Amino acid sequence: MNRRKTRQIFVGNVPVGGDAPIAVQSMCNTDTRNVDATLSQIERLTAAGCKIVRVAVVDKEAAHAIGKIAERANVPIVADIHFDSRLAVEAAAAGAAKIRINPGNIGDDGKVRDVVNACRAKNIPIRIGVNGGSLEKEILAKYGVSARGMVESAKGHIDILRKFDFEDICISVKASSVALTVDAYRMLSAEIDYPLHLGVTEAGTVRIGKLKSAVGIGSLLLDGIGDTIRVSLTDDPVCEVETAYDLLHAIGMSENTPQLVSCPTCGRCMIDLIHIAKEVEERLYDIKKPIKVAVMGCVVNGPGEAREADIGMAGGKEMGILFKKGEIVKKVPMNEIVDELMKMAYKI
Repeated sequence: MNRRKTRQIFVGNVPVGGDAPIAVQSMCNTDTRNVDATLSQIERLTAAGCKIVRVAVVDKEAAHAIGKIAERANVPIVADIHFDSRLAVEAAAAGAAKIRINPGNIGDDGKVRDVVNACRAKNIPIRIGVNGGSLEKEILAKYGVSARGMVESAKGHIDILRKFDFEDICISVKASSVALTVDAYRMLSAEIDYPLHLGVTEAGTVRIGKLKSAVGIGSLLLDGIGDTIRVSLTDDPVCEVETAYDLLHAIGMSENTPQLVSCPTCGRCMIDLIHIAKEVEERLYDIKKPIKVAVMGCVVNGPGEAREADIGMAGGKEMGILFKKGEIVKKVPMNEIVDELMKMAYKI
């Protein structure tokens, strides 16, 4: 797929935009002032693959804590700030790799200039974060809660930063509505070339939040839109990261990751296909190759429907078959078929 070409910024040592890979983000739910607890969660997030971590900055103590966190964390730290320009300046000086603040909400030009100067001095980008649920009164009066209203809000914040010759910008236009989110990002991407951070905000618990994020973020990524993503879930932030990678994997945008295809069960199936598919999926986690592996319930659907898979298996009552690119390789006893399939996977 063709990705939309955007300007490139750097969040610490992580490139965002341009031809850089999609960066997965999450946000700590710890008290930032508790440095050890926050670092412990950051370690779990990075172990899951998170590339950029955001933390809440609620006061000066939290802003200063960013310095201690940034010194020990192995990923860039983003300071999440609402309304208070002083906290943005403090966080930038302390070691934040990016500031998330809306310049239109922090006061007069002097306060905006202070934030811009602090970020410019440290080569720190600013993320403008527009939320469909908190648009400015004048925007609501003119556009209501709409994609155009969200885009105009974002462009207004951009204009404020550009007034001070600041272009090191990333933007998000999130809403809890999937359709509104997708419409806003599509509209904005046609009008600006800054990198975009994708997400469906307040998506909910794991069950529905994963679906809303997959539909919203996935649709945009398939359009070539988006440079970083966060899956927002009411759950452990590590689950956000795991879901983000599953999403990228599902649409074919993860690197060096096997893809499993498996058929649904039906009355022809004479094996415990559900158990076998889950076992193969789990064992594939250790393989770092962009291969496609098929697990099929019977020979009727086996090699033919999974012809595009690099390797695969199809089950039978006592014996199953292994195949490559739709061509049968050999028959194998069912109690050995997963082991034999994995041997093939490692040899590719």
